[in-house]
Amino acid sequence: MDAITFRFLMSLAASQNLEMYLMDVVTAYLYGSLENEIYMKIPEGLKMPEDLKSKAKEICSVRLQRSLYGLKQSGRMWYNRLSEYLLSKDYVNNAICPCVFIKKSSSGFVIIAVYVDDLNMIGTQKEIDDARTHMKEEFEMKDLGKTKFCLGLQIEHFQDGIFVHQSNYTKRVLKRFYMDKATPLSTPMVNRSLDVEKDPFRPCEDNEEVLGPEVPYMSAIGGLMYLANCTRPDIAFATNLLARYSSSPTRRHWNGIKHIFRYLQGSIDLGLFYPKNSKCVLVGFADAGYLSDPHKARSQTGYVFTIGGTAVSWRSQKQTLVATSSNYAETIALHEACRECVAPVYDSTYKNQVE
Repeated sequence: MDAITFRFLMSLAASQNLEMYLMDVVTAYLYGSLENEIYMKIPEGLKMPEDLKSKAKEICSVRLQRSLYGLKQSGRMWYNRLSEYLLSKDYVNNAICPCVFIKKSSSGFVIIAVYVDDLNMIGTQKEIDDARTHMKEEFEMKDLGKTKFCLGLQIEHFQDGIFVHQSNYTKRVLKRFYMDKATPLSTPMVNRSLDVEKDPFRPCEDNEEVLGPEVPYMSAIGGLMYLANCTRPDIAFATNLLARYSSSPTRRHWNGIKHIFRYLQGSIDLGLFYPKNSKCVLVGFADAGYLSDPHKARSQTGYVFTIGGTAVSWRSQKQTLVATSSNYAETIALHEACRECVAPVYDSTYKNQVE
C-alpha cells in the first residue's frame, strides 16, 4: 500500500463516516512457507541432535521451512500466505493495488489495506469486528484499536473529520539538524531572480566550493522528501529543486535547505484535514512553470488531486523533455496529470467494489 492509496482511504472513511482500525501481525514473516530449498549455518545456542553432537557445527547446516527476517523473498512469502487466507474468506483483491482487499456483505463492507505487517481496516463497524475476529483466529495479532499512527503519519479523529499530520516527525528532523530553535519563516523558499546569474539555486560554478561529507545535505533532502511526499505538499517544489544538487551542493543550496527548516519550524502542526460527509468527488489541477530551470532549459510539472477539497495526490518535478514553448510545457504537465488520474489515485474500482 502506498501513501496515495492510504490518503484516499482516509478521505473515503471521513466522507462516508466509516471506522478505521489498525492491527499488527506478530512475527509476520514467519507465517510464510518457503518455495525453494534454503540452508543456513547452525546458529549459536541451537542444541544439536544426539547423533550429530560428535560432529563439528561448521560442517552442518539446517534447512529452513519458514521465511525468516532478512531473506529477500520473505515479504513475498508472507503476502502469498495472507492473500491466500483472505481470498478464502471471500475477500476480493483489488486489481489496481494488490495490497488492498475488499469484502462486501448485505449490511456493509470492509477494506483491509496491508503494509507489511500492519493491517488497516476501513468500513462499517460490524464487518470490521468480523474481520478482526477471523484474523485473530488465523494469526497472532495485536489489536491497536482506532488507527492513530501508521506509516509515520499521525492520525487524529474528530467529530467533523480526520486530521493527518507529521508534527512529531517534523520536530525530530528539526532537532536532528539543530534547527529546532531557529527563527520561523513564512515561506518555504526565497524569491528567485529572473537574472540567471543571480539565481540562488543555480548549479555549482567553477570557482565555488562544494560542500564536503561533513554537511548532511543528502540526509536532509531525504528527511524533507518524506514530509513532502506524505503530508506537506507545500514544500514539494522547494525540496525537489534542492534535491537536484545532491551530488555537488554548495553553501547557497545548504542555505536553501535551512530556509525550508525554518519554514517548518513555524508550521509544525500543518497537515491534511479530510472533512466528514463531504462529496467524494475527484478534482485535479495541473500547471507548468516554463523554463523553471533556465540552466538546463527545462520546465516544471506540477499537479494536485483533491477529494472533498483535500489533497490526496500531488507532484512537483522537473520535466524530462525540453519544452520549446509554454504551451508545450503545459501539454507535458497535463499529460503527466492524466496518467496519474487513471492510476490508483481514484479509480471507480474502489467505488464499485464497496457500493
